[in-house]
Amino acid sequence: MFNSPIEQLIGFTQQAQDAKISLERLNDVNALEDEEPSHAHFNYQLPEDHTLTIKNLSFSYPGAGNDPVLKNIHLTVPQGKVTAIVGSSGSGKTTMMNILGCLDKPSAGEYVLDGVNVSNLTKSELAVLRNNKLGFIFQSYNLLPRTTAIENVELPMLYNKRYTARERREKALNALAAVKLSERVNHLPNQMSGGQQQRVAIARALVNDPVMILADEATGNLDTRTSYEIMMLMQELNNDHGKTIVFVTHEPDIALFSKRTITLKDGKLVKDHINTNVQSAKEMLQSLPPVNDLSIV
Repeated sequence: MFNSPIEQLIGFTQQAQDAKISLERLNDVNALEDEEPSHAHFNYQLPEDHTLTIKNLSFSYPGAGNDPVLKNIHLTVPQGKVTAIVGSSGSGKTTMMNILGCLDKPSAGEYVLDGVNVSNLTKSELAVLRNNKLGFIFQSYNLLPRTTAIENVELPMLYNKRYTARERREKALNALAAVKLSERVNHLPNQMSGGQQQRVAIARALVNDPVMILADEATGNLDTRTSYEIMMLMQELNNDHGKTIVFVTHEPDIALFSKRTITLKDGKLVKDHINTNVQSAKEMLQSLPPVNDLSIV
């Protein structure tokens, strides 16, 4: 869903997957941390129980004839809730997630994230905001292939000068323990299953203690059992740790694990449904037949 390069999210390019992290890029991001944000952007009083508020938001791509991709969206996301965004191809899900992830800014209207009016920020301020307030989980994991699990999890903290090397490692170990991968910290991605790689990606999203986690088709490459395992972990993070999670999915059964479902169609928010009977991923997982009982018919 996030069409913009991964470098916009955690500051490294595809070439850095072979060469680790470019020192020049690291210095650029450190320079961003030294910039003083305009305080005028940070004085918005967001309701205490809301992580984000969107008012009358529209978005048009430059040169697209000014035909808006998103049209007059109004949305609030309370703290500590799991929200699913669903819709058919072309509904505006990708653009919506790009805006929520601070990769694009609204063409009109207002987006306030954790008290910050995103609509007014510069590119440098957006980069700092993404690193400090958002965690990202992708369908294809986006792990560095020649880098261990713990090193992958440490990556977002490399651009945050308040952590020492020892603190980075401790936080990364704690994040991996939270996703039940303490025994895989030194494994490379190709030494782990798809579900384990996604757990590493979730740990990476958690490590900076973001105010919101954005998940883009996080179960799209996984089988049913592993999908339920990942959604069980998401529900545990929400129920036990109060994490605010927004995820896009095209799978109706996955949307049932959320407390709220937002439906987009032709760039408009056409349905906002509160799920009164949230499915338990743990119970769904337990209802599956044991692996050794599965047979090929």
